[in-house]
Amino acid sequence: MSGEQITNNSVETQNLEGELHSLKKSSRKKRVDINVLLNKVRLAQKKEKMESTIFFSLVAAVIVVTGIIVSI
Repeated sequence: MSGEQITNNSVETQNLEGELHSLKKSSRKKRVDINVLLNKVRLAQKKEKMESTIFFSLVAAVIVVTGIIVSI
């Protein structure tokens, strides 16, 4: 092998190693924390529960007001 081929091979090897290293770093960043996901689900359930409570309260208020108006 000539010196030029050896140099090209070592440069390509270094580039591949650099790409592998960056892939490993990016895969670390893509990890998902189960606690974060659970917190999101809990917040969504809490919001849903609050919305249903408000809706039920509004329906109950309309029924009560309608009952009072009819009884007068």
